[in-house]
Amino acid sequence: MTAALVAGPIRVVLVDDHEMVIEGLKAMLSSFRARVRVVGQAVGVENALEVISSLKPDIVLCDVRMKGASGLDLCRAVREHDPNRKVVLLSVYDDEQYLFQAMRVGASGYLLKGINSDELVRQLESVREGSTAIDSGLAARAVDTAARLQRDEFWPGARHGLTQRESEILSFVVTGLSNRGIATKLVIGDETVKSHLRSIYRKLNVSDRTAAVATALREGIFR
Repeated sequence: MTAALVAGPIRVVLVDDHEMVIEGLKAMLSSFRARVRVVGQAVGVENALEVISSLKPDIVLCDVRMKGASGLDLCRAVREHDPNRKVVLLSVYDDEQYLFQAMRVGASGYLLKGINSDELVRQLESVREGSTAIDSGLAARAVDTAARLQRDEFWPGARHGLTQRESEILSFVVTGLSNRGIATKLVIGDETVKSHLRSIYRKLNVSDRTAAVATALREGIFR
């Protein structure tokens, strides 16, 4: 008999700043009640700690980026309050930088929102059993990134905090490619490109595309 069966269904609290996302996750998990049970939810971070402290779930499943405090902030707070509480972050951002941040604040997993219900349940079970759940594609990139950093093989912009994907996108911006053009070239969505650009602007301390190009050229990130 497996550990999951002995312990009963995994008790999960869902945290997201969009109630529609929470309802979608509940619907995804509804067919797996013998293995996973949603025992509570919180819309936004503000009252999440109170819900979690009251219900004491096995796992907190929360979004990475929310209005106000982020899922990373919540994860840190949950772990400080109870080091044994497990937190799995669910995100649309397939960016190893977010993964590294998640691991630094003590997350037990980092999964992408495109995950199917079977895989999500399997990953939650692995987390309860003591494993770390990471999207397989993202994990492979993270291992490659860590290896490159260990060998001091930095990509353009790494010293400014840019990830490989951000560096790649910035290079296309410097050559004048539009957001749609970048999305098409990298086979990603327009919103994903915009999200990466916002992160690039923040890391370069600029506010727009023109300033990012100027900084990239001035700092010698690209020539």
